[in-house]
Amino acid sequence: MTERLAGKVAVVTGGTSGIGLATAHRFAAEGATVFLTGRREAELAAAVEQIGRRAVGAQGECRAIGVQGDVAKLEDLDRLYATVREGAGRVDVLFANAGIAEFATIEQITEAGFDQTFAVDVKAVLFTVQKALPLMPDGAAVVLNASMLTIKGVPAFGLLSAAKAAVRSFARTWANELKDRRIRVNAVSPGPVETPAISSLAGGQEQGRKLLSEMAAHVPLGRVAQPDEIAKAVLFLASDDASYVNGVELFVDGGMVVPKRRSRQDPRALTPSGNPWRGPGLARPRPPPRSPAAPLSPPRCRTRRAPGGAAGSRPR
Repeated sequence: MTERLAGKVAVVTGGTSGIGLATAHRFAAEGATVFLTGRREAELAAAVEQIGRRAVGAQGECRAIGVQGDVAKLEDLDRLYATVREGAGRVDVLFANAGIAEFATIEQITEAGFDQTFAVDVKAVLFTVQKALPLMPDGAAVVLNASMLTIKGVPAFGLLSAAKAAVRSFARTWANELKDRRIRVNAVSPGPVETPAISSLAGGQEQGRKLLSEMAAHVPLGRVAQPDEIAKAVLFLASDDASYVNGVELFVDGGMVVPKRRSRQDPRALTPSGNPWRGPGLARPRPPPRSPAAPLSPPRCRTRRAPGGAAGSRPR
């Protein structure tokens, strides 16, 4: 490893599984001291132990510290940053990753489901970043976990899509609001990823595998991502390799956001030029060729009659 985060202090929310855990692994392996959060104490302890076995500092210290809590609760965020302040004194890199999702169409969405989704996926992201700012030095990096669903309109993912669209907007706005401190804010937007959350969302491991298989059919690369593939992109955005990258949304989705070109024979195809900037104009069918046995009829002259019956031109 090149230790691209050597000496840095990183915070990863939702770091006990999936993308968060893979990213915490990457950060620690690249030299960072990582504070990771999770709601369940047992899973958090297992994640810290797992990272610690692989990433130990020069003095033998573990590079992973777990802080149990719910990011949707502001008092838990205060406790998180109090722990960071006491243990490290600053936050050089922040990955706001914690989030939830549920299947619900417009007819099925409940007020409780709405409140919970936006509390974790939007409110928690905002205050996770806001409360970290006093600990962040100039030139720090923030990465927000968004989703490619924001531009696809996938049925039953309306709540998640709306919440992640807000996250994407945060990245663009905060990149400008924090420019005087040179704090870079970017978003990573994954496609389908094989994580424990998928099985939970689908209602079981078997249903999760079926869902992933269905998702893979829509990915140009023909498969879903592994958490570490997303973690590599987060590491890039968090490191000095992305020193001139700010306010972007980086899609890591195997090409799902790439528009599909329809066949020219499809009447819904784009214009023959294929220029996407000309809009989704319909291709006009060519008129059938005229039969040589059907000569053109000479044009018929018609005369408009002025009021009163006399032939003439109508006054303008």
